[in-house]
Amino acid sequence: MKIIKRILFGLVLVVVLAVLGFVIWAETPLGPAPEALAALESDSNVTVTTGDFIIFEPANLKPVTGFIFYPGGRVDYRSYAAPLPEIAAQGYLVILLPVNLNLAFFDVNAGDPVFAAHPEIQQWAVGGHSLGGVASALFAKDHLSLVDGIIFWASYPADDSLKNSSLSVLSIYGTNDMAGMEQFSETSTLLPSSTEYVVLDGGNHAQFGDYGLQPGDKQATISRTEQQTQVVNAVVKFLEELEK
Repeated sequence: MKIIKRILFGLVLVVVLAVLGFVIWAETPLGPAPEALAALESDSNVTVTTGDFIIFEPANLKPVTGFIFYPGGRVDYRSYAAPLPEIAAQGYLVILLPVNLNLAFFDVNAGDPVFAAHPEIQQWAVGGHSLGGVASALFAKDHLSLVDGIIFWASYPADDSLKNSSLSVLSIYGTNDMAGMEQFSETSTLLPSSTEYVVLDGGNHAQFGDYGLQPGDKQATISRTEQQTQVVNAVVKFLEELEK
C-alpha cells in the first residue's frame, strides 16, 4: 500500500511540475521591443486607450469598420502595437487583445466583449498572427453573424470549417517564413476560393511584430519597417473592400 501511495505521489508531483513548467514558459513571452511600447502613446492621428484590451482609434473621425487582432503564441500582445495604429490612422477601429497565458488558443473567445463595447461598428474583421490567426478563425466560425472578414498574418485555419463560408479572407505571409512556402500552399485548400493572398518577398515570421528574433525563424531580406508597411497597406485595402 505504501508503494502505491509513493507511486501516486510521484505521478502527481510530475504532473504538477510539468504544469508549473508550462505556465512559467507561457508567462515569459517574447517582446515587446521599444518600438512597440512607443506606439502605445496617442498622437494627433490615433487615440490609444488601454483597459481590458488596447484600442487604437482614428483621432478625427468615427470609424464604422473594426479589426480585432489576436497575438501570436507566447508573444507579449503589446508587441503588435507598431503596425496596428498605422491601420487605425486610415480610419478604422483596431482592437488588440491580451490572451490567457499569452496563447490565443486558450482564449479563443477573448474578442467577445468587443462587440458589445462598440455597437457603432457596422463591419468587423478578425485576425491574428501565427497561433493568433488560428484562434481568430475558430472565433470567426462561432460568430459568423457578426464577423464579415478574417485576416491571417503568417497563419491559416486549423480545419476547413470556413472553406464554404461567405467570409472575405486575406492571407499575408513572407517568403522566408519559418513555416515554409509549402505549408501555406498546402493549407490554402482550407480557405474559400475567393481568398486574397499577399506574399511578402523576403519577409519572415517575426517581423509581423516587434519582439525580436524568434527561434526557428528564417532571416528576412527586407527590413522590419518595410515588411510592416506592406502588411498595413494590404490590411487597409482589405478593410476598404469590406466596407463596399
